[in-house]
Amino acid sequence: MATTIQVNESTKKKLQSFGTKGDSYDDIINHLYSMAVKEQLRQFLFEGDAIPIEEAIAEAKKKWPK
Repeated sequence: MATTIQVNESTKKKLQSFGTKGDSYDDIINHLYSMAVKEQLRQFLFEGDAIPIEEAIAEAKKKWPK
């Protein structure tokens, strides 16, 4: 079921410039959403308290020796 959303003319132009010929606004918004989800996952995985794998292995070996 389709719905209507209101956007400013400048937003409409931005959406049009992001898509390619034949893309619907639904296609463009879904593509942008997919990219945003991937970026959130990338930030979660690679930013913050991450440590190199070698360091994690060394810490694990100290914590749980054989």
